[in-house]
Amino acid sequence: MMQTPARVASMPFGPVLRSAVFLLLQLLVTVPYALLAMLTFPFPPRRRYHIIMGWCRVNVRMIHTILGINWKIEGWENLPSRPAVILAKHQSALETILFPVLFPPQSFVLKRELHWLPFFGWGLAMLPMIAIDRSRGADAMTQVKLEGAKRLAEGWWVSVYPEGTRMPVGGRRRYKLGGATLATHAGAPVVPVALNTGELWPRRAFIKYPGEALIIIGPAIETAGRKPEEVSAEVEAWIENTMRARFPHHYLREAQTVTV
Repeated sequence: MMQTPARVASMPFGPVLRSAVFLLLQLLVTVPYALLAMLTFPFPPRRRYHIIMGWCRVNVRMIHTILGINWKIEGWENLPSRPAVILAKHQSALETILFPVLFPPQSFVLKRELHWLPFFGWGLAMLPMIAIDRSRGADAMTQVKLEGAKRLAEGWWVSVYPEGTRMPVGGRRRYKLGGATLATHAGAPVVPVALNTGELWPRRAFIKYPGEALIIIGPAIETAGRKPEEVSAEVEAWIENTMRARFPHHYLREAQTVTV
């Protein structure tokens, strides 16, 4: 459930102190892992991935023990046996840390500016990610399609946030075609994912709240012989309908506006 004002007011220091301790420890962990990441350069990509993603595994433990955030996964049975494109709702940084731990080895589509971040970005640069310049429009989509198809052929899964950025709880943005274009080009299945992580870890917020996040994996969508627009529309319909069905409290303001 979302944190109500009354609940937050009843524990003013707990979430603040937990969030501060987590941030401090995260910074302390990130620096040595970034240095370790650079030392993995001679290793093959998959070996580098497993070493560097130790950062995510450490953070997952801290998220659980310090922040008091747990998670429940529904739909494991929907994961296909071959590499797929994950198209997920994006509400917070929590899923970017959880996904590499929960799902098979992945190549994320991300904005190239993240590589410029000290330490954290240096570690990312050592991984087989797909770093795009979002200002390049069609060129960026072509890059996602070609590099993503190569990653899938190499056995990597590819994760894309089709809305392109973190959305506030109850928010929605036009779904971009990049992930669906990649999937149809490569003939790979698409796995849609709905979640409520923004309730506990709001975007651009320092304070995180204890509770249980729910991550829902939808049925795999086959893409062979289909158009990207058709696949994207099916993904968007499943994610947004699932969000409204499972997390109706995200949309109370929207419902009140319609009622008025």
